[in-house]
Amino acid sequence: MRVLEEMGLAPVWVLRRKKTPPVSAKDAETGGSREEQVARMGWPELKAAVSGCTACGLRAGCTQTVFGVGDEAADWLLVGEAPGAEEDRLGEPFVGQAGKLLDNMLAALGLARGRNVYIANVLKCRPPGNRNPEPGEVAQCAPHLLRQIELIQPKLILAMGRFAVQTLLNTDATIGSLRGKVHAYHGVPLVVTYHPAYLLRNLPDKAKAWADLVFARKTIAGS
Repeated sequence: MRVLEEMGLAPVWVLRRKKTPPVSAKDAETGGSREEQVARMGWPELKAAVSGCTACGLRAGCTQTVFGVGDEAADWLLVGEAPGAEEDRLGEPFVGQAGKLLDNMLAALGLARGRNVYIANVLKCRPPGNRNPEPGEVAQCAPHLLRQIELIQPKLILAMGRFAVQTLLNTDATIGSLRGKVHAYHGVPLVVTYHPAYLLRNLPDKAKAWADLVFARKTIAGS
């Protein structure tokens, strides 16, 4: 497959934000709002907070939370919308056929799940019947994703799928209109692409998704 070689991309300079020092689980439980408490958590406290979270009500209807997986100091952060049935069963994002396709696409870039790549979702719990997440659910879960970003300090976020893209960018614009541009989420460059599950149903768009990955790689190279 041939890829567009000249993307016309200007270098993107990003000021890496200083990490907020983690606190102990005991300290995290006292003082400040829930968002402020989450913002002080290290990895162990954040994972425990997500596992025990009941803020939006989704936890009662899912098998387990799907926190995320991968390199906790990765340059690449891949973000989808919410766990599906297989993710809920296994506790890991992007599994099944869509996950295999994603792994193959990453391998074509010389990347791999867990090697300079971290994968997460906007929501950590599966919505009933795989419905779209509701605004209130997203609002309750947003501090968890933001803290993951602060701890990882990725060079780039790859937002995959319409809902994840529209949620992170706070827009109702289509993926087609947002592709090929560098956006930002909390100061981190963000590139838009299709969800692997969509690509399984729309094979001709695989070439577009590959171009998005190449564009993302050039964005990181210029940061």
